[in-house]
Amino acid sequence: MRPIKIVTDSCSDLTKELRDKYSIEYVKMNTVHNEKETPASLDWEYYSAKELYDLMRGGERVTTTQVPAQEFTEKFTALVSEGFDIIYIACSGVLSGSVNTGIMVSKEVMAKFPEAKIVCIDPKMSCMGEGFIAVKAAELVAEGKTLDEIVAYIEENKLRMNQFATVNTLDYLKRAGRVKASSAFFGNLFGVKPVIISDINGQNTAIKKVKGRLASMDEIVNLLAEAMQGEEDRRVFVGHADCPQEEVDYLVNKVKEVIGTEDITLNYIGPIIGASIGPGAVVVYGWGKKVELEG
Repeated sequence: MRPIKIVTDSCSDLTKELRDKYSIEYVKMNTVHNEKETPASLDWEYYSAKELYDLMRGGERVTTTQVPAQEFTEKFTALVSEGFDIIYIACSGVLSGSVNTGIMVSKEVMAKFPEAKIVCIDPKMSCMGEGFIAVKAAELVAEGKTLDEIVAYIEENKLRMNQFATVNTLDYLKRAGRVKASSAFFGNLFGVKPVIISDINGQNTAIKKVKGRLASMDEIVNLLAEAMQGEEDRRVFVGHADCPQEEVDYLVNKVKEVIGTEDITLNYIGPIIGASIGPGAVVVYGWGKKVELEG
């Protein structure tokens, strides 16, 4: 049996510590600012998180690209040449075309390396939820599961990854075309914060509105705690888009208090998701009840 390598992409927002611990690799998407493309590094090699989010605070538009085909070709070819089979955990297919490009390139690479197997999975999830699923796949690799067993497990359980997010202002979602200008104006005027989940199709969908910043942070933690009832895996991923430290501390402490776990991974929301959701966003992820809502 060939060894298995888990690959994800810039949307996964996995820390270097986790990627190293689980031997996970990733392919890079790009950010675009002033017509210049920059690789979307999970380690912020080309600009810091503050620099990216300060651009957006200053009114600059940052857009993104999917993973280029050449990036897939180079990564997949290198890994199969080393003797690996590959499972690629992509960004949600309704948010990025990367999974389809990955499938196309995988067929080309497997034609040249017929002994190799590459499987591309749409996890119906993005950001740290996507990364969380990649970590689970890597844990199954370490347990000695076969490629087919791992793929079957992920496909069966991927909708058990729960996301609850909120934003400090609706302005950036308006710029990204996610909400109407009128909704953003009146939402900001009255301090309304949406609670955003990843639905059954992998689309980010607002399910309710909460008035007030801290109240919205309380709500996303309470909803995650409800979703995780009876769940043995108590790990929680917490992401933020360059929020003030006191807000980050508040959210982490709320997770500890309400969910009752110390197993918390904290990281910035990376450049790909950050370009749409904007500075001030916060998000929590955990395994729990199967997502059934369609936005």
